Amino acid sequence: MGFKENLKSELAYQDMMVKELASLSGISKHTLDNYLNVRGYMPSADVAVKIAHALGVTVEYLVTGEENPPDKSNGGSKIRLLIQNFKLLNDEDQKIVFDIIQLFRKRRNQQAQP
Repeated sequence: MGFKENLKSELAYQDMMVKELASLSGISKHTLDNYLNVRGYMPSADVAVKIAHALGVTVEYLVTGEENPPDKSNGGSKIRLLIQNFKLLNDEDQKIVFDIIQLFRKRRNQQAQP
């Protein structure tokens, strides 16, 4: 599969509409539609990075359909879902989630020390 198919697949997997991706990535819906249509234009590297970042995946994944081994070992699909949901939060709620993560990290570091 190529970029077009992988992008379509990822949008379906995340249950995301093109207009949502446009909002998250800063790329117009019209431009995204061009990547998804019959011709399946390939984006420039900087646009592909924006799309991948908005989806919480790598450019490599969008181009090849394969994840890097570290992404698989880290539960790539769970991380993508977490990132997608985090982006939907308002700034105040994002700060709360970030603070909670910091508390968990601090607790884990304290437990690891003798």
